[in-house]
Amino acid sequence: MLLAKAWELYESDKRIEGFSPQTLKAYRLQSKLLIQHFNDVEIGSLTTDQLKRYLAKSSEHLKPSSLAHRIRFIKSIFRWSHEEGHIPKNPAAKIKEPKQGKRIPKFLTDREIEHLREACFTPLEKALFEFMFSTGCRIGEIVSLDKNLINWSNR
Repeated sequence: MLLAKAWELYESDKRIEGFSPQTLKAYRLQSKLLIQHFNDVEIGSLTTDQLKRYLAKSSEHLKPSSLAHRIRFIKSIFRWSHEEGHIPKNPAAKIKEPKQGKRIPKFLTDREIEHLREACFTPLEKALFEFMFSTGCRIGEIVSLDKNLINWSNR
């Protein structure tokens, strides 16, 4: 099976599994880069050494976090291909992610928070901002909320 076909099937499976559109978009870019580097070869023809060389070359211009993202994609698509029976052996199984230091979270200043509040005009915008700010929820998490799961009697 060619890399492009493997990506097509993998993407369909992951969409069904509920991967977010942002994750699929990021993985789509990684698949294009992988296909661009190796051409549209048979996925089963790639070896661990070839993948490691590709990642080593990538590490020359990527931050550790970006390289880790690329590695996660490669490990995921090859694991999936192996589990689905498209390849007899997973060449990415022993590839490790780079160690990353802990990131220090960035906090908004009181002034920045006030600017964001002032940019909200409608009651809906104001409510969404206050909800996001007070809970730390992301947009995708808010969209997936079900109001029927809220315990209105114990608030």
